[in-house]
Amino acid sequence: MTLVKTILLLRHAKSAWSDTALSDHDRPLNRRGERAAKAIGDHLAHHGPRPDLVLCSTAMRARQTLAPVIKRLGTRAPPIALEDTLYLASEGNLLERLQAVDDDVATVLLVGHNDGIWRLAETLAGRGSPAHLAALQEKYPTGTLATLELPDGPWCDLAAGSGDLVAFVRPRDLMRG
Repeated sequence: MTLVKTILLLRHAKSAWSDTALSDHDRPLNRRGERAAKAIGDHLAHHGPRPDLVLCSTAMRARQTLAPVIKRLGTRAPPIALEDTLYLASEGNLLERLQAVDDDVATVLLVGHNDGIWRLAETLAGRGSPAHLAALQEKYPTGTLATLELPDGPWCDLAAGSGDLVAFVRPRDLMRG
């Protein structure tokens, strides 16, 4: 059996713009975003993999996207690190953060923002199904979850092209019908 490490890259769900008095950091999810977050939470709880560690931006919309995921994981919820440095972080900063993960962690869920999440997924995805790779190249919609598998090894060795994009799940894929 070949061991793998897994990265789950979750872009926050759709946020509200109606309250102009709120800072960008404090914008909550809108109703569509709340539904999408619940759908992604259900998907992750039923289809896995279960994260061993969660890294999440401190932005309200990122935390609200994460909440239903954690609720659906129940008593087996992993440790959660809310980190200011993940707020609107660049691809390079996100990569550096993942490279600093403890090597005993097999699966990391990273909840963040575009363009960093999208660019990181594109950079890491060296392989994958043509359909997943094409969807990733086209757009990384709000609430979307990309799953990348990597060869087992130290997180510090994480590099461009090292991942296999095994899933690219958009909320609209889960909420049809």
